[in-house]
Amino acid sequence: MIEVEVEDGADWSGVADLEAVVIRAAEAALCDQNGDVVILLTDDATVTDLNSRFRGKDRATNVLSFPAPESARPHLGDLVLASGVCRIEAEVQGKTLADHLSHLVVHGVLHLLGRDHEDDAEAETMEAEERAILAGLGVVDPYAERGA
Repeated sequence: MIEVEVEDGADWSGVADLEAVVIRAAEAALCDQNGDVVILLTDDATVTDLNSRFRGKDRATNVLSFPAPESARPHLGDLVLASGVCRIEAEVQGKTLADHLSHLVVHGVLHLLGRDHEDDAEAETMEAEERAILAGLGVVDPYAERGA
């Protein structure tokens, strides 16, 4: 089950069928794996607070992943996305907010499934998986410009 919560004050305007976009991306990333995920779409201040408390970084970031312990299964964990950061990144990168949001949800769910990008090999593997999932959703390769 994918649960999406949209907090007041988070500006996701311009994303038609917001919850459907998020659920579609999360389900695509889960593929055939069973598990529950809670996705909070919130504002930058909330993400700044969480990032400071749990990662020691006093700034907003686009997405935070909080994997659940094995004992919580089938709950895989929680994702938290910052509307302002995501909107600015999408604009700077020349993407629609919906496509960028899809990418970040896929990225976050893959973290909940244990994927990471701590070294170059892991990053290449995770990015290849993201590309394949996003292509299936009709989202342009988010890493294409970097590779050019």
